[in-house]
Amino acid sequence: MVLGGFDIVVIALVIFVILVLFAGIKTVPQGYRYTIERFGRYTRTLEPGLNLITPFIERVGARMNVMEQVLSVPTQEVITKDNASVSADAVAFYQILNAAEAAYQVSNLENAILNLTMTNIRSVMGSMDLDELLSNRDAINDRLLRVVDDAVRPWGIKVTRVEIKDIQPPRDLVDAMARQMKAEREKRAQVLEAEGSRNAQILRAEGAKQSAILQAEGQREAAFRNAEARERLAEAEAKATKMVSEAIAVGDIQAINYFVAQKYTEALTSIGSASNSKVVLMPIEASSILGSLSGIGAIAKEVFGDGSTPPTRPARQAPPRSTPTINPFNPDGDR
Repeated sequence: MVLGGFDIVVIALVIFVILVLFAGIKTVPQGYRYTIERFGRYTRTLEPGLNLITPFIERVGARMNVMEQVLSVPTQEVITKDNASVSADAVAFYQILNAAEAAYQVSNLENAILNLTMTNIRSVMGSMDLDELLSNRDAINDRLLRVVDDAVRPWGIKVTRVEIKDIQPPRDLVDAMARQMKAEREKRAQVLEAEGSRNAQILRAEGAKQSAILQAEGQREAAFRNAEARERLAEAEAKATKMVSEAIAVGDIQAINYFVAQKYTEALTSIGSASNSKVVLMPIEASSILGSLSGIGAIAKEVFGDGSTPPTRPARQAPPRSTPTINPFNPDGDR
């Protein structure tokens, strides 16, 4: 089949239209932004999806990744405020917010962020003492984040996080810090032990004080109750004595017999329970006690009288004469 000139022109025109369509259609993946340049000048930014541009007049300038990215900061030497040398490394997270500014405001974006982060790490950590540097890592991260984020803001970049991964002091400094920490802990242990001993002595002294106070209060209460008991006993004895006296005054012999018998019994009890008494031989019988009581009652009756006849003095009797007993087996009277 022989093609004519018209057919060739039509085929060429179709191929040209196809090429123009392919050149004008741009597909932007998710997480990216494309900048469009017209004769070398930035005009707009293409969003993710299918986009159309003017072929041969507009072209894609930069393909920018707008997802959050991580940048590893290598280890570097830092001189602290107290002239201690430490090694530190970090990691930074950033995100492109404005693709045009990130593409046209700075050249080699990652290298710029990396050098800016390293510089600020040396600046921030160099303004702190070693002890503060090791114990305030969160404060260092916050200061680095603020400083680096303010520095990259004109580039359309947002630094979301800057983290210090590791801080390594020199080995001799680590050993010195370990010895210092050990000494501090020993001192703290001795202080706590001394405080515990002091508190224990204070508590024992307070316990002894409270015990002495309670003992004194108990003795005072006992003395008060003993005094009260003696007072009541004295009142009872006085009342009993008064009643006996009144009974004697009216001539009641039974009252004085009871009083004398009570005193007699108490005297015998005292003699029997005395500590300096070894052996007491007394022929005591119930009939003897009763006889003594009746004799004492008779004496009292003769002394005080019965109220009708005056007391008389008893006649003196001659002692009874003993009759010798004769043993029939011994007429001579020998025993």
